[in-house]
Amino acid sequence: MANYSFSVFPNENFLDFRLYQYGWEQCMPLHSFGPFTRNHYLFHYIISGHGTLDSAGPDGADRRYELGPGQGFLISPGQINTYAASKTDPWEYTWLEFDGLRVEEYLDCAGLSVLQPVYRPRFPAQGDELKDTMLYIARQTDASPLHLIGHLCLFLDGLIRSSSARKPLHGGKLKDFYIQEAINFMEHNYQRDLTVEEIADVCRLNRSYFSKLFGESMGCPPQEFLIRLRLSKAAEMMKLTDNSIRDISAGCGYPNQLHFSRAFKKRYGVPPRQWRAENRGVKAPKTEQ
Repeated sequence: MANYSFSVFPNENFLDFRLYQYGWEQCMPLHSFGPFTRNHYLFHYIISGHGTLDSAGPDGADRRYELGPGQGFLISPGQINTYAASKTDPWEYTWLEFDGLRVEEYLDCAGLSVLQPVYRPRFPAQGDELKDTMLYIARQTDASPLHLIGHLCLFLDGLIRSSSARKPLHGGKLKDFYIQEAINFMEHNYQRDLTVEEIADVCRLNRSYFSKLFGESMGCPPQEFLIRLRLSKAAEMMKLTDNSIRDISAGCGYPNQLHFSRAFKKRYGVPPRQWRAENRGVKAPKTEQ
């Protein structure tokens, strides 16, 4: 009987949420991975056993977390981490690797971040429910991408609802309408030069008020969101087309390829050509890395 399972999500045609890989593993004693950085968010839920997470903060300081059953841990993009199973009681866990334009906002609502990577459920039953959602995804080998994205949404919802460190979701129907109008406009016009003033005008709002509203709702300024959108589109094109990096750069609002490469590396941790080589036509490993 195999002591692991592993799958790779088949495509990236989703903007708000993307699923990259998912699985389950009963680790061997002292099984470890790292030090390493990820290009996307990676969340582990510990089903049984124990282990440690060594995580570097934005200040460069290393922090060690001793973890056990019912807990989880988040690895953020670009963050150096090492995690290892106990020698005497190795952990069994399930994991999801995901990303998207609003993922950081939802993780923040769950109280998870680079400085707060450890998940603890408010009640054990809620942790079990989150575990079941993750294991359901991990066991899907033939499900459609839309089906998996739906369950990724359920996972994020469960993560927020169950987290002992959760924060309130931003409300307000009118505010949500303005933000959605802005996002729709950016999605249709990201290829050209856009200013915050132009986006605010579409929403019929003052620039400073719009920026404040957008930042409160999305967790980042509109300029940063536009950068993420452009780079997300670029990553999708690099994976799904044979277009040159230069053409993709220009088609995603970066007429200067050097500026595009710098922005892409800052976001994904590697240059565009390397990312394309690592994410296109690569056979999936048989066990989580």
